[in-house]
Amino acid sequence: MLTRLIFLHDLRFASDATLLFLRLFVGAFLVWGVWDNIISSERMTEFERFLDRHGFIWPGIMAPLSVWSQFACGIAFLLGLLTRWAGLICAGNFIVAVVMVDAAGGPRQAFPATMLVLVGLYLATFGAGRFGLDALLTSKLR
Repeated sequence: MLTRLIFLHDLRFASDATLLFLRLFVGAFLVWGVWDNIISSERMTEFERFLDRHGFIWPGIMAPLSVWSQFACGIAFLLGLLTRWAGLICAGNFIVAVVMVDAAGGPRQAFPATMLVLVGLYLATFGAGRFGLDALLTSKLR
C-alpha cells in the first residue's frame, strides 16, 4: 500500500490517454506552426530567406522540405499513424533547427525545438499508444 502511494503506480491507468493528449497537442502545434507557410508563398519565401541568413544550403529546397515534414509529422501524430517514423522525422528536423539556429541563442531559445526533438524521440520509441491508427492497423495485420 505504501509503495503504491509513494511511487504512484496506479497512475499508469491513464498512460494511453496521456499519450493521446501529447500526440494531439504536439500534432496540432506542428500543423498550426507551418500552415501559414503552406497557404502563403510569401511566408514560404520569408522562411527561405530566414534559412539563407542562417547558412542553410539550398534554402529554396530546405524550406519546403522542413515545412512539409513538420506538417506530415503533425498529421501523423494527430492520427497516431506511422507514429514511430513521424517521431524520427520530427526529431531529425528539430535537431537541425537546434544546431543551425537555436543553439546560438542559448538554452532558453533552444528549449522549444529541443522539446520537439525529445517528443519526437519519445513517440519514435513508444509509438502512438492504444488510441491511434497504428494500434488499429497492427491488430488487423496479426
